[in-house]
Amino acid sequence: MEIDRADAVAEVTAAFAGYEQALVDGDADRICGCFWESDRTVRFGLADHQYGWDEQRRWRAAQPALPAGRWLVDPLVTTFGPDLAVVTTRFGYAGTAATGRQTQTWVRLPVGWRIVTAHVSEPTGPPTGSGTPS
Repeated sequence: MEIDRADAVAEVTAAFAGYEQALVDGDADRICGCFWESDRTVRFGLADHQYGWDEQRRWRAAQPALPAGRWLVDPLVTTFGPDLAVVTTRFGYAGTAATGRQTQTWVRLPVGWRIVTAHVSEPTGPPTGSGTPS
């Protein structure tokens, strides 16, 4: 299996950037468009969870915009062959020291790259580790 194929990394990096821009813009339709339109799609949020694309679409439409000044720390795209990728990043907002964590599994489907599962969390204590991916 080829890890980090340059073409797949570039494609997923662009798709992830589009997802992040949709988040910052508060565009629920574009955000949901980044996810696999399936009842098998799962998203675990900070204080929520959605099972299935329809549930996520309803939840997302009811959410307020993100706080201003979202920033990312060390986004990392790792691909496994031409059709599977994992994206990890930490994130925060202007005026906050804490960073949340975000993990997404992206799959190349006939309609293009889509998130099939996502997990967002915040640490409950100070982080440990090097702080940068190796």
